Amino acid sequence: MSMRDTNTAATPEGTYALDNASAEARARFPALADAFDAGTQRHLAAVGVGPGWRCLEVGGGGGSIARWLAERVGPTGHVLVTDIDPRHLRFPNLPEVEVRVHDIAVDPLPAATFDLVHARLVLLHVPEREAALANMIAALKPGGWLVDEEFDSSVFPDPVRSPGETLLKTHIALSRMLDCRGVDRNFGRRLFTRLRAHGLDHVAAEGRTFMWPAGSAGPAMMRANYSQLRSQMISAGYITEADFDRDIAALDHPDFVMPSPILWAAWGQKPPETA
Repeated sequence: MSMRDTNTAATPEGTYALDNASAEARARFPALADAFDAGTQRHLAAVGVGPGWRCLEVGGGGGSIARWLAERVGPTGHVLVTDIDPRHLRFPNLPEVEVRVHDIAVDPLPAATFDLVHARLVLLHVPEREAALANMIAALKPGGWLVDEEFDSSVFPDPVRSPGETLLKTHIALSRMLDCRGVDRNFGRRLFTRLRAHGLDHVAAEGRTFMWPAGSAGPAMMRANYSQLRSQMISAGYITEADFDRDIAALDHPDFVMPSPILWAAWGQKPPETA
């Protein structure tokens, strides 16, 4: 199967637990950008993204990182941004950006083409994540850089160890639902060893976590995630309607605070060709 142009293919819906077709995606994307874009931009700048680079942004979501990449590569560069459902990807007046419908797990990519391949919070949702990772690496030019960012949910709100943190029943229910949907909530911690196993050079990694109080990007993101899966969590018996409604209200309480998952970023360079 080849990459499909956005004008000719129907966009699949409901493939992922937190798919782009929901109304909640419109709230989730700005919250994700607010919470994580600064760190992502720092990592991408560190590998040297600049004028003339050819970049691939996998799972472009709301498009904030693709727009930043377009500014960095300029008119001599190119940014291919893909998503299984690209309905939120709009780039008026950015001719260097191309949008394609693409499933990173099964659809091929042009081989040895990109100076940079980046994804954030994509592979943890893909059951065929090892194939997807190999697909991304194969798309790199010799000397090109892969930067991937994924959650590790081993940090969990724990009011016993850290008084003041809020552990919501809905947060536990969401974790159970994501596990049942095949999400690997701890994949981020394994990125470093996976990139090494694929033969990349100069592999390194960094984990970031934050305390999220009421009114910050984190609770806004969690509200969108909870709301999107509300009916499924209740139907599965993971949470009652009363507990869900109480937890949603708690997100706005002045005393609310929770630690974020660890967002691991790992990066590595494809070895140069040898004579």
